[in-house]
Amino acid sequence: MVALPRFTRPLMIAAASALAVGATAQDAPLPGSEIRGNWGATVTETDGGHLIGNPQAEGKLVEYMSYTCSHCATFARSGDGAIKMLYVPTGKVSYEIRHLIRDPIDLTAALAARCGDADKFFGNHEALILKHEEWMATARKATQAQQARWNFGTFPSRAQAIASDLGFYEIMERRGYSRSQLDVCLTDYDAAKAIADRSNADIARLQLRGTPTFLMSGNKLDAHDWPSLQPYLDELF
Repeated sequence: MVALPRFTRPLMIAAASALAVGATAQDAPLPGSEIRGNWGATVTETDGGHLIGNPQAEGKLVEYMSYTCSHCATFARSGDGAIKMLYVPTGKVSYEIRHLIRDPIDLTAALAARCGDADKFFGNHEALILKHEEWMATARKATQAQQARWNFGTFPSRAQAIASDLGFYEIMERRGYSRSQLDVCLTDYDAAKAIADRSNADIARLQLRGTPTFLMSGNKLDAHDWPSLQPYLDELF
């Protein structure tokens, strides 16, 4: 099989890295909120990612993220829960996650997150993010032999080596996936190429320069963390 080309291109990572405290389930409901459907459990696979909530929501929030981006992991821990618990259930906000692929590790994580039916995605995404510091620490300490396995050989062998060395099999096993089930997703060359091609197209079309980057209803926001994003969501209420 032809090896998958390197699809990454440089991204200038956002400087904002302040830790934020996300809202919790005990927070008071937002003024004017009204649950019109079970939007908090409605997941739709889009042409570029996965969306939770009302596909026809007034506020269509899109996050471009990378699994190897520490700022994205920080945002996921501080903002994801608040968005899904407080805003999405009202039907006024949908939340879509799209991938910006920076390297082979990033692509492998994206393939793992997307494994299975669409409604599995956000749980898979959260499971990978929760272990982000651990597997990134392992990646930073990779030996030359490991890096060679990740970057040379057939596409399936490279993806399987990354997943094995960084503990993705164990993470996804706790999500109910067997090794053979995950391998089907990790070795899907066509899916990998589609993800990488979409990433490159979005970078070029939207002039994306860092992760995370947020769009609201097609407009790029001046926000790169939860404290700077929350005011845009509150405007809808």
